[in-house]
Amino acid sequence: MSAKAKTLDVSIMGRNYRVTCADDEREALLAAVAYVDKKMTEIKVASRVAGTERIAVMAALNIANELLSIKIGSGFDIAELKRRMNSVQSKLDQALSQQDSLF
Repeated sequence: MSAKAKTLDVSIMGRNYRVTCADDEREALLAAVAYVDKKMTEIKVASRVAGTERIAVMAALNIANELLSIKIGSGFDIAELKRRMNSVQSKLDQALSQQDSLF
């Protein structure tokens, strides 16, 4: 990571999270946050699913399905995608563990 990491406050379905993000990954992370927020909100409205955790799992499955559909037809670099997904997952895990200690 060449750019210095900074904390960034984001909101998903009205819940605030603080994540660490390199300057050069900021725009991509904000786009991902917006996309996840949109998917989770769509699921909440359309299915009346209760519980943020269930909504998050359903959104993750929908997003994974979209990704796999694209992967099958395009032949893009899956190793790079996995690296970036692991990086985002690590940042989200860190943010969530910090949030849990606040409550």
